[in-house]
Amino acid sequence: MPDPLSYAFNKASGITRQTALYAGNAFDRVFRAASLVQAGQTPFETLYTDGLVSLRYYPPLAEDFIELDGEMIDVERSPHKTPIVIVPPLAVNMLIYDLFPQRSLVRFLRAKGFEVYLIDWGVPTRQHSHYNLHTYVAELLPAYLNRVREHSGEQELSLHGWSLGGMFTLFYSALSRDQHIRNAIVLGSPIDSHASGLMGLMYQRVSDVADFVRKRTGFRLHDVKPHWFHSPGWANTIGFKLTNPIGSVMGYWELIVRLGDRDFVASHATTSAFLDRMVAYPGGIVQDAVVRLWIDNELSKGQIQIGEDVARLENVNANLLAIAGDTDTLATPGAVKRIEDHVSSKDVTFRVTPGGHMGILAGSKAPKESWLEMAEWLAERSD
Repeated sequence: MPDPLSYAFNKASGITRQTALYAGNAFDRVFRAASLVQAGQTPFETLYTDGLVSLRYYPPLAEDFIELDGEMIDVERSPHKTPIVIVPPLAVNMLIYDLFPQRSLVRFLRAKGFEVYLIDWGVPTRQHSHYNLHTYVAELLPAYLNRVREHSGEQELSLHGWSLGGMFTLFYSALSRDQHIRNAIVLGSPIDSHASGLMGLMYQRVSDVADFVRKRTGFRLHDVKPHWFHSPGWANTIGFKLTNPIGSVMGYWELIVRLGDRDFVASHATTSAFLDRMVAYPGGIVQDAVVRLWIDNELSKGQIQIGEDVARLENVNANLLAIAGDTDTLATPGAVKRIEDHVSSKDVTFRVTPGGHMGILAGSKAPKESWLEMAEWLAERSD
């Protein structure tokens, strides 16, 4: 039975239990959001760092089973022979790979018996503005893959890349001709950026303008110092949300409507912890991406310039799983599927799964729609 004085006060002041719940959740969401965040709970070891980039290793799980989307999955104790290395894109923080305890890609892969490594690109500052595609693909990535090989004792590796991380995976394989990349999984990585729906049409118009300027003036974006193209984290956050402005607004509207649902409020805070903490793009990467990927659309021809070298996708011969999201506006299925036209891999699987650019990696439908199939696909090719 409620305390008579509290009941009388609440009744007199018009405060109900439901109102108090709404007020408490609203206060926590605004002022104590960090206490609601569920991301980043899977333990890992930092094997090496150069002060910016670091290499993570996720050791075997202590528990015997994990929860995945409401179902319990046994933790496999016999590891597969081939380790998997997660190659993230730039601009994102690593929470996306360990978003919820029951929806964590690194925890899931570890439970499925894979030795899991992750390359954390860190938080670039303006002093890293000169970092470009060559820096990441031809210098940092091979150096960190060598450290994975030293730690695991295995030469053959599987690479998992989402968005720009998928492109890094392909570029590295194409440029280095590393014959020990056994499997490559790429998600949401457009090979023909001009085929990406409305975004592709915009890139085509920009390409026409750039071509006109080049012919009339000889001006090239690479003539400008990369420092001027440094893209701070807050700008990347806004840009990512603007790819789906209606969804962003509706997400906050749903928060208001479901403010009495503590689990939903915690889920919203967790997702926002990823979206609102995006990090900077080095200026050199912005230059290369704008010119090579968007304006010139080099990959649609099966190759791309990396520094003074050319990476040809025909040199990629790893077993390949390519995944596209059916509502992805940044990398439409048509833009991703073009990968089949250029690689030399004999084992190629292409899938379209529900979700947008982020959803195909860590959305609520990802575990059942892609993770389980991905783990099965990988297991068959990792022993």
